[in-house]
Amino acid sequence: MPTSALQEQMRGAGLEVLGFCERLSQWPGLMQDSTLLQDFRAEEVDVVGSLMLHVRAQPGQILIKEGDVDDWMMLLLRGTVDVGKRLGPDAEPEVRGDNTRLAVLRTGSVLGEMSMFDGEPRYASCWALSEVEAAVLDKAAVGRLIHARPEIGAKLLVKLTQLLAQRLRNTSSQLVKALRRHAE
Repeated sequence: MPTSALQEQMRGAGLEVLGFCERLSQWPGLMQDSTLLQDFRAEEVDVVGSLMLHVRAQPGQILIKEGDVDDWMMLLLRGTVDVGKRLGPDAEPEVRGDNTRLAVLRTGSVLGEMSMFDGEPRYASCWALSEVEAAVLDKAAVGRLIHARPEIGAKLLVKLTQLLAQRLRNTSSQLVKALRRHAE
């Protein structure tokens, strides 16, 4: 079960805390849509979900602010999220117009996992483009999962590592394309 500190952090960020995600496997289409959950059995998804906080954000609300240091990630349950990076040193991370769009994420996507793992400041900001519901998992919960259910914890870590590796490949590919365009 998520800690009260995580609940207070979510409330402090202006997110509505709806409870916990005990029956996460019952979210329509989530196990099929989420790359993170595709290889999990329903019982395993429910175990992970029991450690996650269920939150809601309204359109335009910031979910993750570039530069913040946090130890949690989100699994998008419903809605669409805009991911943006500051354009310059004077740009404000919470102002969408001062940011360049990196991605638009939909149901089943994971966001914020890099900072959860490495403890470094958030790389980009994320805004709700529509009403959003998300499941929040913090680093302490991952530790509890590894201790209590190591087979599920290991499976979760492998899937998150695969997602990070795929993002690195995509970013590297985009960098190579940009360098080629610049060289021409």
